[in-house]
Parts: sequence; C-alpha cells; structure tokens
Amino acid sequence: MNYRSGRFWQPDVTVATVVVRDGRLLLVEEQVQGERVLNQPAGHLEPDESLVEAALRETLEETGWEVSLTAFIGAYQWTSPRDGKHFLRMAFAAEPVRHHPDRPLDEGILQALWLTPAELAAESARHRSPLVWKVAEDFLSGRRLPLQALTHCA
Repeated sequence: MNYRSGRFWQPDVTVATVVVRDGRLLLVEEQVQGERVLNQPAGHLEPDESLVEAALRETLEETGWEVSLTAFIGAYQWTSPRDGKHFLRMAFAAEPVRHHPDRPLDEGILQALWLTPAELAAESARHRSPLVWKVAEDFLSGRRLPLQALTHCA
C-alpha cells in the first residue's frame, strides 16, 4: 500500500546551516542511536515557524552561535535506508555573529567544532547522512540563491 492508495505520508522538513569562519565549517558532533556522527547545525521545522527562523534557532541551540543568514543553498531530498524516513532539508549559508560559550547545547549534541572542508571530507564515514557532504559541497562550489527565494506567508 502506498500513499496514493490511502496510506498517510509526510516528509520530515529540516533546516541546516553552513557557517564559515576563517575557512572552517561549523559542525556538530552528536550522539545518534549510539553513534557519534557529524552534521551541520540542523533540525526540524517547528509549527508556526518560518524556515529562516528555524535555521537561526537550530544553529543557536546546537552550537551556541548566533548567525546571520546570507543565502539559501538549496532544497535536498533524502530517504534514510535505516528506517525509510523521507527528509526534505532546506540549507542556508550564514556568517557567525556572536558566540555564547556558556549556553547549554541541545540534548544529544556532544560539541560544536570547526573543521576545514578537507577534514570534513576525511570524516565521511561519520556524516549523519549523505546530505552533510552534499550541502557542504554545493556551498563550497559557490551555490547561492537569494533568501528572497523563500516566502513565509503568516
């Protein structure tokens, strides 16, 4: 049975932020199902929240960094082979604004860290999903769309 024949289906909508400082990317190391994995600051869109608001909130909650969004990198789809969940990730480029080192990080986040693109690529076995490198790769290749490409109708 599929959604066309009556089964409910809805993708998980998530946001991710690529933050760069001195040639390094801001990432999080997190504990997921007993594994230590790497990801961009990322998380789920919450009700009554715009994509931009979600990206800013998730980055702060997971890293302690306030950021300024500079561009929309793109929309990415991925289905997890582990559980069949379908993800729709909206990825943003951002610049760091202010760090709050004493702010507690979200549950499951072990640490925020800055890695060079080469260091991130070398850790591919620890990426939470293939979206981590694809988003980074697109950002590093110069992919930037205007934030005005996104519209939130409240």
